Amino acid sequence: MALGRQVLMRMFGRPKGILGWLGGVIMARVNRDAAAQVIELLNVRPDDKVLEVGFGPGVAIQLLLQRLPTGSVAGVDQSQEMVRQAAARNADALRNRRVDLRYGSAERLPFADQTFDKAIAINSMQAWPDARTGLREIWRVLKHSGIVALGFTVNSGQPKQGVAESLAAAGFAQAQIVDRSELFCAIATKR
Repeated sequence: MALGRQVLMRMFGRPKGILGWLGGVIMARVNRDAAAQVIELLNVRPDDKVLEVGFGPGVAIQLLLQRLPTGSVAGVDQSQEMVRQAAARNADALRNRRVDLRYGSAERLPFADQTFDKAIAINSMQAWPDARTGLREIWRVLKHSGIVALGFTVNSGQPKQGVAESLAAAGFAQAQIVDRSELFCAIATKR
């Protein structure tokens, strides 16, 4: 069982090497619909600055850019392989400075206080070493009235119980769970 968990973490939790590359290819296909559903719930405005924590192969970033003609997307991921895949998938937006991709962790976001209008994390919170600190960091970098959406597919392993409470404990208000086909999303506002 421990070996199976190690392989899954190498493919999906903190993708690395050939397994990480393969995990990124799989995530790009499997998580596209989930990303679209979470983004829809986020109610993105054309000029928003959006943060994605744990962007994986960059599919949600690609989808967000379609809704942000005058906005931008930044992201942090704890996998060098995912930074490479997301950079390749969003190369034009990187060149045009509409995307800022960084290697790092949710617990130490490399962005200034009150930078973003919205933040998302899809199938990533369960892989953060310290979810409480990661949520506090998202709270820190969101502007007042900023919105966070945490999406989890049925394959994420994340239980629904406790997610809204974790958001409230991190300082967010109006935390709610929205159920969709094959996923749930926790949404909250910075007050």
